[in-house]
Amino acid sequence: MQEYKTRQKEILLECLNNNKHIHMTASDISDKLRAMGHPLGMSTVYRQLDKLVAVGLVRKYIIDENSSACYQYVGDKEQCSEHFHLKCSNCGKLIHVDCSLMRQIACHMRESHDFEVDLSRTLLYGTCRECALKRNDKPSGGDA
Repeated sequence: MQEYKTRQKEILLECLNNNKHIHMTASDISDKLRAMGHPLGMSTVYRQLDKLVAVGLVRKYIIDENSSACYQYVGDKEQCSEHFHLKCSNCGKLIHVDCSLMRQIACHMRESHDFEVDLSRTLLYGTCRECALKRNDKPSGGDA
């Protein structure tokens, strides 16, 4: 029986690793697992995700109380909690932003406003380059 649980964890980790550039809800993960030919019950998905979050292989993002939690594979890279994240509202792509300006913003918040930014929950929403290019390539209606 222990072998089965280990296999479920391996399948889930494979799915998350293959999609580490996006945040996925437990439902998204379940759908991807089903498409891979490995359907797992939602309770199993949640249980395995909780274990992976606890050991630091997966990061759990809670955007607000009205949205489902999102998960992302981070491996054993703790540095994922040390920078801002950008999320494309169109395709869901996740971009890790580790630049001096964003570090200055976090430092400014701490020093000038006595506010410690939780970088593990900091998401800025917008449109990625690829989606912006696709949107700009579409002909606009009515101007012809």
